[in-house]
Amino acid sequence: MKTVRIGSGAGYSGDRIEPAVELAEKGDIHYLGFECLAERTIALAQQDRMRNPAAGYDPLLEPRMRAVLAVCRANGIRIITNMGAANPIAAAARTAEIARSLGIRGLKIAAVSGDDVLDVCREGNFPFLEIAGRVSDLGNRVLSANAYLGAEPIAQALAAGADVVITGRVGDPALFLAPLIHEFGWAMDDWECLGKGTVAGHLLECAGQVTGGYFADPGHKDVAGLARLGFPIAEVGEDGSLVITKVPGSGGAVTAATCKEQLLYEVHDPARYVQPDVVADFSQVTVEEIGPDRVRLAGGHGKPRPATLKVSVGYLDSYIGEGQMSYAGPGALDRGRLALDIVRERLTLTGVRTSETRFDLIGVDALHGAGISQGREPYEVRIRVAGRTDSLAEAVRIGNEVETLYTNGPAGGGGAFKSAREVVAVASVLLPRELASPAITYVEA
Repeated sequence: MKTVRIGSGAGYSGDRIEPAVELAEKGDIHYLGFECLAERTIALAQQDRMRNPAAGYDPLLEPRMRAVLAVCRANGIRIITNMGAANPIAAAARTAEIARSLGIRGLKIAAVSGDDVLDVCREGNFPFLEIAGRVSDLGNRVLSANAYLGAEPIAQALAAGADVVITGRVGDPALFLAPLIHEFGWAMDDWECLGKGTVAGHLLECAGQVTGGYFADPGHKDVAGLARLGFPIAEVGEDGSLVITKVPGSGGAVTAATCKEQLLYEVHDPARYVQPDVVADFSQVTVEEIGPDRVRLAGGHGKPRPATLKVSVGYLDSYIGEGQMSYAGPGALDRGRLALDIVRERLTLTGVRTSETRFDLIGVDALHGAGISQGREPYEVRIRVAGRTDSLAEAVRIGNEVETLYTNGPAGGGGAFKSAREVVAVASVLLPRELASPAITYVEA
C-alpha cells in the first residue's frame, strides 16, 4: 500500500527553524508543512499590508525558506504553508526571489488566495458568534475578515505541479490533508477518508506539541532533549492508516500520551471537529505504541462538511497600558502590595479612564488570584499593573504611574518596565461557503 510521509516544520509563526531542516535532511519525507497562522496573526498582517502593499506575509518567511528550499529541492520534498497570511501572492513572489538567489531554477510556486472576505462580510452584515452585534456595529474599527478555506485549492495546486504552495487563512489540518487528497485521489465527498486525514492533520498542525513540547512536566511526564526537540512525521496510508513518529535521535518523544493530548487539543467536541472540508469524528480513535517513538492511530471518521465557513474578523478593540516593578529581600511582599495600593490610588486621583484594570503580584497571585495558599513568603516579587483604555494616551499614563514608584514608592524598587499598545481582537461569523472564491496564482523561479 502506498504511504505518504509528511513532516510538520512549524506549529506557530515564531517556531524554531532547525527542526524543519532536520526533517528535510533526515526525515525521508515527501511533504513539509509549516503551520504559522493564528487567529489574531492575520489581522496584524493585514495592518502591515495596509502600511506596505508588498508586506503582510509571515515575517519569518525568508529565513524559513532560505533554510529549507535547497534541501527540499534536492530531496524532492514539496512545501505547503500558510505563511502567506494577508498577502500570499507577495509571499510567493518573495519565495521565488529567494529561490533564484540560492541558485534554484524551475521551482513552481502557487499562491492560494480568496480567503479575504472583508467586503463580503461588510455587505452581508453577518452576526457575530462570540460577541453581541453584527459586523457593521464595529464601523471602521474592522481590520480584516478571513475565511477558513479548505484543502481543495491546495490539492489543485499540487496536481498542477507546484513545488511550494503558500496560502492565507485555511483550516490548519488542511495543510496536511491536501497532499493526501492529491496523492491518493480521495474525493472531496469521501467523508471517511477526509475524516481520517484530518486526524493526521490535527496531530501535525502544532508541530512539537505531539513530540513532547507543551507536554513535559518534570517528575510526572519527563521528556528528554527538549532543547533539540524533533518535530513530527506522519506516515499515512491510502486507506487513512496513520503512524506518528519523528527523526531517530532527535529530542522529545512520541508516545500514546503525547498523541492523546494533541488529539484533544483545542477540540470542543471530539465527535464533531468542524473543518472546512469535513466534520471529523475523533471519538473512536484508538492509540497504540508500536515501537520507540512510533504510535499508530486508527478509528477516525468523518461526516459531511458544513454549509458555511468560519470567518475570523479582526478589529481594533482597545488599548492596554502596563507597568511593572520588582522588589526583593526581606519584606518584599509587603512592599509590593504597598506599591500596588499607591498606583491604584494614583490612577483614581489623576483620573485615568479605564474599563478594566489588573493589579498583580507576579509569582503570588497573578494567575490564580489571591485566594490560593502561598506557603512561605517569597524572597522577591514583581508587580504588574495593566489597564484597558479607549485611547493610547490614556494607556500611556498607566505605565508612567508605575515608573514613578522609583522615587515615590516603597524602598528598593527596580527593573521598571512600561508599555502601551493597541489591542487587536478577533470575533467570528459564519459565511455561506459559496461566497468565498479561492484562487490560485502561479509564480516560476
